[in-house]
Amino acid sequence: MQEFKSGFVSVIGRTNVGKSTLLNNIIKEKVSITANKPQTTRMAIKAIANRENSQIIFIDTPGIHKPKTKLSETMVETAFSSLKDVDVILFLIEATSKDVGKGDKLLLEKIKEAKKKTILIINKIDLVKKESLLELIEKYKDEYDFEAVIPISATDEKYSEVVLDEIEKLLKPGPKYYEDDEYTDQTMRQIAEEIIREKALRLLNEEVPHGLYIEVEKFNLRKNSKKQEIYDIEACIYCIKKSHKGIIIGKEGSMLKRIGSSSRIELEKMLNTKVNLKIWVKVKEDWNENTNILKKFQYK
Repeated sequence: MQEFKSGFVSVIGRTNVGKSTLLNNIIKEKVSITANKPQTTRMAIKAIANRENSQIIFIDTPGIHKPKTKLSETMVETAFSSLKDVDVILFLIEATSKDVGKGDKLLLEKIKEAKKKTILIINKIDLVKKESLLELIEKYKDEYDFEAVIPISATDEKYSEVVLDEIEKLLKPGPKYYEDDEYTDQTMRQIAEEIIREKALRLLNEEVPHGLYIEVEKFNLRKNSKKQEIYDIEACIYCIKKSHKGIIIGKEGSMLKRIGSSSRIELEKMLNTKVNLKIWVKVKEDWNENTNILKKFQYK
């Protein structure tokens, strides 16, 4: 009988390289929100892949970028801190890169310091020709001795098993850290906050999204008059400028209604029951510099 293996894997890369998309496909559940905006992931999120002979715990990390606020400093620190405690690193890059850029060179330095087994994942291979992909592989192989190099398209689920097989080869025998039906360490309240933020990210213009902070203030399950279960969820969207508040609410509340409606639909799907969702918008200037709030985003 094959010995059971387990281990922790940090998923790291520059912002918007497809880390969360890859992870959601691997886990086959939505564990990380995705949006076509930089710095979508703000904290280290654990995602658990249960296989016949292994349990792989992934840590999805914020994308590496040049920090401009205490929030973005915390995000970058979180990503780098995750490298210390893992067994394997998945380093994601884009196939469209021509060279090893500054951001990826910095990441490679951190990987070298961590001295962990590392797999290079080259995402978005559908956007490039084979010749340029092979050239890019050689450039990265010159920089570091990777355990494996896997070209993928993160949106295509067929690559998930390939990635899992390569990781499993590198793991040592170990225990099950989580039950078979667990796929993330996030609470339902945290997932609800992230779903609301995702909908806001997707619907709002470029100016607003990164100044948003969502806090679920109420998350209660009750039975209505027909004895049907229903969740009462109340959340507040905090923004850093008064002008942003007006954009989030929209003309006659139209934008807030869209954010609320799309959030409620996804929450009902996730919770498999009716949801009564109420969302408010408040201005909290400089929340992204507030040490107490930023503790929420630190790697634990």
